[in-house]
Amino acid sequence: MKISRKTFVKSAAILAGSTLLNTQKTEAQITDALLSLENDFAIPPLSYSYDALEPFIDKQTMEIHYTKHHQAYVNKLNEVKAKIAGWNYKNLNDVLVNINHIPEDIQVTIRNNAGGHYNHSLFWTLLKTNTTPSEKVLKIITENFESLENFKTFFTKAAMGIFGSGWVWLIQQDGKLKIISTPNQDNPLMTGIVKDLGTPIIALDIWEHAYYLKYQNKRADYVTAFWSVLNWEKVEELLVNRP
Repeated sequence: MKISRKTFVKSAAILAGSTLLNTQKTEAQITDALLSLENDFAIPPLSYSYDALEPFIDKQTMEIHYTKHHQAYVNKLNEVKAKIAGWNYKNLNDVLVNINHIPEDIQVTIRNNAGGHYNHSLFWTLLKTNTTPSEKVLKIITENFESLENFKTFFTKAAMGIFGSGWVWLIQQDGKLKIISTPNQDNPLMTGIVKDLGTPIIALDIWEHAYYLKYQNKRADYVTAFWSVLNWEKVEELLVNRP
């Protein structure tokens, strides 16, 4: 079913500006953000141009990553969703949290593409040049990792330890911060799929398509560059201003 322009703009704007993380917060604040049974899923608009992250993430990679890879996840998700009679999931969070209840014959497809849609939608909001962690954020990170440098070291180690494709995350779990990695497009919201459930705070895409055009096989250089474009303002929003 085609989505109206009005509904798309409204929904995409809510998605782009929301945390999209805590289930209760999602239910209360962005019930319609990720489109219901009556509409298709859609990628949120970027708040910056494709070349805004140069030289750390190049324009060509950003454009391909956003318009081809992310769009492909959304297209496939809508294709499968259209074949399901009685689709009753409220939003993307609801799909992920209940992923293990989806019929086995389509579960992997939904898992991969709903995960890809969520992961990228969050990732785009975490990219911005010229931001620095606030005192509040530094205090929380220091309490959990002893220092910002320790945190970066542990996060980088997790990113480098991923075999093949996946994501590395900073999550909040039971009031504490934890660094984890997931394969493919899995994420910390996937009950029954991911061991370490938690609220995502930072996500870094470790798929080669996220960095290969510029960095080739030098994943470490890509991870190092990430610290120059990590949107610490968004991190603070997710970490400090949570309910």
